[in-house]
Amino acid sequence: MTTPLPASSALILAGGRGQRMGGRDKGLVDWQGEPLIAHMHRTVRPLTDDLVISCNRNQAVYRAYADQLVGDADADFPGPLAGVIAGLKVARHAWVVVLACDAPLVDRALVEDLLRAAAANDRAAMVRQGGYWQPMFSVLPRRVLPVLEQAWAEGERSLQKALLRDRVQALECAEGDRRLSNFNSPELLQG
Repeated sequence: MTTPLPASSALILAGGRGQRMGGRDKGLVDWQGEPLIAHMHRTVRPLTDDLVISCNRNQAVYRAYADQLVGDADADFPGPLAGVIAGLKVARHAWVVVLACDAPLVDRALVEDLLRAAAANDRAAMVRQGGYWQPMFSVLPRRVLPVLEQAWAEGERSLQKALLRDRVQALECAEGDRRLSNFNSPELLQG
C-alpha cells in the first residue's frame, strides 16, 4: 500500500539573472515550442493547489502559471536561497516542493518520491546524485525557514550549505538520470 502524499506547495525558482543564457529569463526561454516554465507547470500543477513562482522580472507572464508570485527581498539577483526564503514565507502548506525552472525533464514520479521521503522521515528531502546534493530538487518543511533566514543573516548565500545546516534525507538518483538535467545554457536547449 502506497503512503498518501502530504499536501504540499510547489515553489519554482525562476528569479535568476540568466547569465549563461545571455541575460535571458531562463523560465521563459523556449524548449520544444513552449517556455521552460510551461513544462514545469505541467508537471507540478496536478500535485498542488498552491504553486508559487519566485521571479524577479516578467511577473505579468509568470502570473499565468502560478497561484502566487514572490520576488527576492534583496535586489540584484542574490541567488536561489533568497528565492526559497521568499517562497517559504508565503507557502500555504507545511511541505514545499522546490524545483528550478530550467529542469523540464523532471517528472511527477521524482517529485512524489521526494515528498514521500520527506514525510516519512519528517525532514527535508533532497536529491543526491553521484554523492552530490542537488538542492534544486528538494522538498522542505516550512519550519526550516528560520534556519535558512539565520544562514542568510550570517552571510551564507549557498542554498545547499544553508539546507545542510539541518537534517536532510537523501533521495539517491543515478548519475545519468536525465530527469535532473538543467537546461541552463543555449547549447543544452538544442537536445
